[in-house]
Amino acid sequence: MTTSGRIRLLTDEQWAGLAPCLPRNAGKAGRPFADHRRITEGIIYRYRTGIPWRDLPREAFGPWQTVWKRHRRWAADGTWDTVLTQLTAQADSTGGIDWTVSMDSTINRAHQHATNTARPEKDTGAVTRRSKSEAPATKGEPAGHAIGRSRGGLTTKIHHAVDGNGRPLAVVVTPGQVHDAQVFPLVLGDIRVPRLGRGRPRTTPDALLADKAYASQQIRADLASRKRKGRSGGRPRALDAETYKRRNVVERSFSLLKQWRGLATRYDKLAIVYRSAAVLAAVITWLRS
Repeated sequence: MTTSGRIRLLTDEQWAGLAPCLPRNAGKAGRPFADHRRITEGIIYRYRTGIPWRDLPREAFGPWQTVWKRHRRWAADGTWDTVLTQLTAQADSTGGIDWTVSMDSTINRAHQHATNTARPEKDTGAVTRRSKSEAPATKGEPAGHAIGRSRGGLTTKIHHAVDGNGRPLAVVVTPGQVHDAQVFPLVLGDIRVPRLGRGRPRTTPDALLADKAYASQQIRADLASRKRKGRSGGRPRALDAETYKRRNVVERSFSLLKQWRGLATRYDKLAIVYRSAAVLAAVITWLRS
């Protein structure tokens, strides 16, 4: 573990949970991976502090180029999504996920270093890349880099769906002006927790908590179509006021996310790189639980 000054990022217990999920050198062509732990802690340090990549302490993390290239590579091939999927699958296998899911978004200013790229008007945002074989046009970098103009200037939104304990199950990044209801199908579709040896992945919460931004007839119809019907046609739609009080867990997840200064302000030009760091923050949340 790195212990120089304030550079202390992963406990041995957390690393023991993370290491088996990362790519291995076995069967890899070309130069073998450098120390995964050192590189991962370098990525976390950069986003926690919000410093430029070039300012990473070399004595702690090695050449900044190595750390950046590893993060860029794993952003493109969906490595952190794979890690998050494995951690949630492990938790679900022991009943460790509370399927009362909360959904919301948080808006973040884009720094001038992130905004000097061409941005067409239409941009669907960045979502999970589940397979390395998926075409970049559908699961790669969005055309507008998920940067849009809202009241706060040039901004990006991070959308979360979290379990009942505030741990992210889905992370989607969109331009800041995009309405939450438009992104609802993407966020809900991003929830996918494999059942270890037990058939299809789980994609449907027991209950979904969201604010008035999601109160549209289309969303209600989509949710109704996902419910298990049973002999009596399923339970009627209703507001459970006591359950709704638990929606604050998604707000707390954003408070934790924004402790990383490189996420509270977006410095990354590419949406997939920025989103990948948000997924890494979700991974750390699961490792801490």
